[in-house]
Amino acid sequence: MQDLSGRAVIPRDVRIARGIPDDGELRLTVRDGELPAISRATALHRIWAETQALPATELLIATRRAEARPGLHEGQAPAGG
Repeated sequence: MQDLSGRAVIPRDVRIARGIPDDGELRLTVRDGELPAISRATALHRIWAETQALPATELLIATRRAEARPGLHEGQAPAGG
């Protein structure tokens, strides 16, 4: 069902079953003739989980945390690095 603004209207019981909040955003992608829909929160959770499996993720996070420490200025190497 579609309203005049071009937004899809999803019945309340379907939103509840899928965990989609009122006025929640969905990501729609046509794949093999199907239109799977996931909530924005679910998409972000999947992206986060996938990036945690990357080998460089831990190093990147540690580097960013070190750079964010007070007293560390642009161009200055993090301690121990």
